[in-house]
Amino acid sequence: MKPILVIGASVGGATAANRLATAGVPVVLLEKDLSWVKPCGGALPPVAFTEFDIPQSLISRKVYRAQVYSPSNRVTDFAVSGLRQRETDYIAMTRREDLDPWLRQRAVQNGAQLIEGRLTELQVREDGVRATYRDKASGEKHELFVEAVIGADGAYSTTAKLLGLPRLPRCIAIQERIYLPEEKMARWQETAALYLGHDVSPDLYAWVFPKRDHVAVGCGAGPGNTAEARRLLANLKQRLADELAGGEVFLEEAHALPMSPRPHMAFDRVMLVGDAAGLVVHTSGEGIYWAMKSGDMAARTLIESLPDTSARALRRYEKQWWREYRTMYRFLRWLQKWGYGNERQMEVFTDMCRNKDVQQLTFESYMHKNMTPVPWLAQVRMTADILAAQIRHYLPRWA
Repeated sequence: MKPILVIGASVGGATAANRLATAGVPVVLLEKDLSWVKPCGGALPPVAFTEFDIPQSLISRKVYRAQVYSPSNRVTDFAVSGLRQRETDYIAMTRREDLDPWLRQRAVQNGAQLIEGRLTELQVREDGVRATYRDKASGEKHELFVEAVIGADGAYSTTAKLLGLPRLPRCIAIQERIYLPEEKMARWQETAALYLGHDVSPDLYAWVFPKRDHVAVGCGAGPGNTAEARRLLANLKQRLADELAGGEVFLEEAHALPMSPRPHMAFDRVMLVGDAAGLVVHTSGEGIYWAMKSGDMAARTLIESLPDTSARALRRYEKQWWREYRTMYRFLRWLQKWGYGNERQMEVFTDMCRNKDVQQLTFESYMHKNMTPVPWLAQVRMTADILAAQIRHYLPRWA
């Protein structure tokens, strides 16, 4: 059998390659730059470590408390906890310079062939796919003839481009990694914070995520606001001036995030996963787990379908994906528009986060990756609190 080509050896591609390799399917993993570290907040739910058999040693810090700051700097502080207490009640903060190489190396150890090179041409034929890449070390072009392709090459996906697919709307995430003095770092031992306001993010949020020996300070800017990203980050650092005093910036980074899933993620002999498929969720901008999950699901579909690699066979992957996650994606997209629409609504969003039911249901869904059913009494309490917050923040406008 001809090998499967996985384009992109980040979290989604490495997970797909590992699934294929462990099933005995020959696989080639093509990465344009093995030294590149993807800029990323690095948050992962604990379920990812058991589901994808990732060692706990890759957790840079465990976050047990979360804070949300409104545009007027009112703060909601709460524990990371679901409907019942568990040992896994935390958000795992990772570093991509640790996580990505480990996932890649595992795939290689299980039989995947890793090539460092840039994809330049892709020709889908009846008897296979002819892929051309330029080797990074030699600069020479080489050809591969493969059975099928999994495109896991990010928001600027070359795979999607060569298939003739349109560009997805994108936002920009920009962040700095900062070493803090010991007394300042203590503030972030177990806490991550989100900041709302048009001065730091007109349509998303800004953040401080703690790592083992530093903090990542960043913000997101949606379509139409990406040119303002550096100014927004400067505003955030000014807002946090006291907490960042004495800090040393050792890395500046930025990356694009797709803001909409693709209508189709599977075609004749080709599937797209992760950012290439537009699978970043709204409201949170979370992408690592979804890249790994989609990579694994695409690989499983391919294993079950071979030798049939038609669009009809491979679209079982996208049908299964939306059967399991459509409700969650739709809800989070609506929540982003509702909660981040304007600064008054951001104040309401902050108040909503004070509701105990909201906190528990949010983290129950986040940590276990399913839409948790909402008991009717909790619905009543949440609705009452949200209506009260709407009145509180909007009534003075009309008074």
